[in-house]
Amino acid sequence: MRLFFLSLTLALPISAKDIPVADAAAFADAAKTVLAGDTLILQDGTWADARLKIRAEGTAEKPVTIKAQTPGKVVFTGDSRLSVGGAHVVVDGLWFQNPTGEQVLELRLDSKQLASDCRITHCAVTNDTPLVSKNSAQFVSIYGARNRVDHCDHNHFGPRRKLGKNGGETIRLGDSKTSMQTAACVVEHNLFEKCDGEAECISNKSCGNFYRFNTFKGVSGTLTLRHGNRCIVENNVFDGAGAKGAGGVRVIGEHHIVTGNHFENLTGDDGRSALSIMLGIPDSPANGYFQAKHAEIRGNRFINCEHNILIGMSGNKKATLPPVETYISDNSIDTSKGEAFEIQCAVDGVFTQNNREKKGDQPEKFQAEPVGPSWKK
Repeated sequence: MRLFFLSLTLALPISAKDIPVADAAAFADAAKTVLAGDTLILQDGTWADARLKIRAEGTAEKPVTIKAQTPGKVVFTGDSRLSVGGAHVVVDGLWFQNPTGEQVLELRLDSKQLASDCRITHCAVTNDTPLVSKNSAQFVSIYGARNRVDHCDHNHFGPRRKLGKNGGETIRLGDSKTSMQTAACVVEHNLFEKCDGEAECISNKSCGNFYRFNTFKGVSGTLTLRHGNRCIVENNVFDGAGAKGAGGVRVIGEHHIVTGNHFENLTGDDGRSALSIMLGIPDSPANGYFQAKHAEIRGNRFINCEHNILIGMSGNKKATLPPVETYISDNSIDTSKGEAFEIQCAVDGVFTQNNREKKGDQPEKFQAEPVGPSWKK
């Protein structure tokens, strides 16, 4: 009889637990024993220079959750960091204020222990003081696969001061070494406001990503398809809002689509034009400039921009390859301030069709097709 009751006891499922955590030492202890479905509840207050690490294995139905006792009242300061490895871990309601370290929220423990199927939600990283790190600082670093960042105002980025060197992107997806890998990330429904860290507000460095329904307001930079192929930029709003050097989209690489976007009051030139297509480097290294091929620029609207569509921008003295098999169609372009097209290279491989120009209050008219040969798509 005793053995019978014992076997019943062992068969009962282990209940998920709420685990109160008062400080970094308590977090380290709890991280050692946390199970799927458990919730680590961080105590309200200021957590100064707290270095938290956890590797946990939740499931889709029972994730491991790290959450604030009260959203917005668990405040990390100084050189605080949360590094997450494993799978199905949710980070909820934390606030990192004026971080001083090189990393803040990181979905990996190290280069070999990455996170997958994890989520950062209702969190905030705010900074109103100059960064003290001598190296580049990443507020949110996402590694692994199928991870999600949402409802961090879904999401509001900025303002961000000019960094003064490379590495000041607000979002970077990938790097030059892994840029030919497919990431298939979706960046949508975000507000980027005064994100002036460097010329690339968003730096795309991987393949197959989607950028849609975002608003860029007063951003002195661009969404740059720097490395990688097959990305889609659709239905975004680029509003210069009086910012100096405000730009739109920069195209480098193959099979990109830029469609349905609204470009207005942009003041940038050259690589910060409303839309610029770059020259490529022959046999380009991974960190160079690949030739623009098979791009589609269609159905966009350009209003009151100082420089609209630039073809042949050079970012490197070795860059000599003009875009090929590139199609520009069905765009509406206000030429009150700048010409519809600025041509800085051979355009034999650029085809245009059904683009409309409008200057001030004059009626809209079809463009006279000055770019490239006749349409052959």
